[in-house]
Amino acid sequence: MNVTQREYALELDRNDPLARFKSMFVISDPQMCYLDGNSLGRLPKSTIAAINDFMVDEWGPQVVTGWSHWVDQAQPAGDLLGSAALGASPGQILVCDTTSVNFYQLCLAAIKARPGRKTIITDAANFPTDRYILDGIAKQFNLKLVIINNEDSAIADHERITTQVLAPYLNEDVALVTFQVIQYRSGARTDMKSITDQVRAIGGLVVWDASHAVGAIELNLDANGVDLCVGCTYKYGNSGPGSPAWLYVSKSLQSQLQVPIQGWFAQDAQFEMGPIFERSLSIRGFQIASPPLMGIRCVQTAFTMIREAGIDAIAKKAAIGTQMMIDLYDAWLAPLGVELNTPRDPKERGGHISLGHPDAAQICLALRQISNVIPDYRAPHSIRLAISPLPTSYTEVWDGFERMRDLVASGRYSQIQESGSRVT
Repeated sequence: MNVTQREYALELDRNDPLARFKSMFVISDPQMCYLDGNSLGRLPKSTIAAINDFMVDEWGPQVVTGWSHWVDQAQPAGDLLGSAALGASPGQILVCDTTSVNFYQLCLAAIKARPGRKTIITDAANFPTDRYILDGIAKQFNLKLVIINNEDSAIADHERITTQVLAPYLNEDVALVTFQVIQYRSGARTDMKSITDQVRAIGGLVVWDASHAVGAIELNLDANGVDLCVGCTYKYGNSGPGSPAWLYVSKSLQSQLQVPIQGWFAQDAQFEMGPIFERSLSIRGFQIASPPLMGIRCVQTAFTMIREAGIDAIAKKAAIGTQMMIDLYDAWLAPLGVELNTPRDPKERGGHISLGHPDAAQICLALRQISNVIPDYRAPHSIRLAISPLPTSYTEVWDGFERMRDLVASGRYSQIQESGSRVT
């Protein structure tokens, strides 16, 4: 069947083992094509009940006595993420703080664990926060920050980092290398195992940022020999805006690393309130402060759903959905001057694709205001479109691309003016 026929998408939906999950999310406008789950996932209906139950059944009647079972919630929530989406055994993940805080903590801990080494390596296409944090660390501690120019297509294909791209930058002065698993702009995937092995061979450590990967692809952190990783929960994780992030520290490293923020939750004998910081050598040694309980309830609800669905089935749907996007791009959008900025090999991408156009910002606004399609825009000229495998149907993706084709072909998007919002 031809991908340009709507029946193609309908048939995929009829055979989709994950189709039943869409009804478990709040969808107030069935006609909207929501293709921005890579920025913010939809609201699970069960999350509403979970938050209400927490307030009515726990916080309300228990007040401070509830801390007897709340105090360590960051750890079982982390174990849930490990089993549901990260491929990690228990005792290596905390659900806590923000991705930025966790990234800072683990990067500086990794650098301090390699005394005498002065070089940090990242890439120009890395997420801005990660680059800014690394720049701050380098300035504060007089380190050398090396930035690979993978925005140049002559160096890297669609921003993708490979061992061949990285090799010329490695030497015995490198303490830390850090990349995204999925490039936030292009959607290109970096192979975690090969890069981790390559950096380990020269004595350095790798901190991975899996924010645009978790809940869309299989990460297999343990099997891939990953040392350190961070990520958020509000994209494909569907845990809500500002929901707590997570960090992963391999058991082999937990006793070796010291994070810079010595919070009381990391203290071994926490409630003795002692005068000297003596860190817990378990994963709790990487926790700063009290767990954000309502946020953790959102995470637990959403990732319980992911565990039920199976991350293998989720990853398979993401691959099929992004392939359909690329096929529709070839048929409908390439002839209109739109460029594909994402690898065609499904093993080299995640749950979203990136399309380039000189008028990308205006097209994104018009898709929202005229076509009832929600994408997002990333400077300088990228339109990002995602399939979030649990709440998004194949037909929703197909309809969104048909509307985008019609909008660009007609030129109607040129009627739209800037919205005035600084959020893109």
